[in-house]
Amino acid sequence: MESTVMSISISSGHTRRRAAVGFLALAALLVPAPIASAGDDRSDDVAPVILLDGAKGAEGIAAAGSTKFFAGDLATGDIYRGDIRKDKATRFIDAPAGRVAVGMKADRHNDLLFVAGGPTGQAYVYDTDTGKTVKTYQLTKKEAFINDVALTDHGAWFTNSRQAELYFIPVDDDGDLGNVRTLALKGPAADTSKQFNLNGIAYSRDARRLVVAHSGNAALYTVSPRTGNSTEITGVKVPNVDGILAEGDTVWAVQNFSNQISRLRVNFHESTSKLREVIKSAHFNVPTTAALFDENLAVVNAKFNVPNAKTFEVVTVDARTNATK
Repeated sequence: MESTVMSISISSGHTRRRAAVGFLALAALLVPAPIASAGDDRSDDVAPVILLDGAKGAEGIAAAGSTKFFAGDLATGDIYRGDIRKDKATRFIDAPAGRVAVGMKADRHNDLLFVAGGPTGQAYVYDTDTGKTVKTYQLTKKEAFINDVALTDHGAWFTNSRQAELYFIPVDDDGDLGNVRTLALKGPAADTSKQFNLNGIAYSRDARRLVVAHSGNAALYTVSPRTGNSTEITGVKVPNVDGILAEGDTVWAVQNFSNQISRLRVNFHESTSKLREVIKSAHFNVPTTAALFDENLAVVNAKFNVPNAKTFEVVTVDARTNATK
């Protein structure tokens, strides 16, 4: 896709924000489980396949509550809103022409949705109550593919698949947005020799480190959000890695063209990992990103290998199936 430059806009009269109360504590560390290949097991009240009704593309998803989610149309930038208990999600935001929706995360405490803008070099922030644009950021004017976003207690971090840098949008205790900051990467995560480099991103509160996926190197790296220094997480390679999630010592790595998700146990202090499980589904068709809902993952099918695909959907799978289940 060609880069598109859009003017920065801020919605008027939108100052209401919920008081920040801090993020929920993460779940306790998981008990080690044997490596297994998970099928389509899930809670009976969760829909196995959820249609993004009218979408022309798909890539990103964000948890928006105990069962609610937002998902993006890669082709149009539109945002869909759905529920993992229902089999259809409907369009919530009709994005202006020229926008792209790649990875996304929802800040439920401040009613904000952060969306990566792909080749535009931009990030979009939406009000999750009204669907209005709160602000558009031009993260970089260099060659860009703004790919994914992770939330910390203080703001949102974005990856760029074309440059060895991350971008941070601060959010204060009142939910007000600050100016974007650029963090230059150092070490192995700074490798931009491949056609597609940094991709998914997550944040480990336990280790106070960012975790980034590198598609070209089939690798995961930790990154210091203060210095940009990076270290490879050794022990497991993750070919076709795309979006990632982190909770406690667990990382889920979505592997798009491999049609699977690897659940890893990571020792962040030693930067090592072990494969605990490979999650598969008969419904996967180039999954790209995932959102966690207690014991379920909701995963977007991008269908990159289906020319002129007519439908796009979210697939739910068990997040922690083990060998005895």
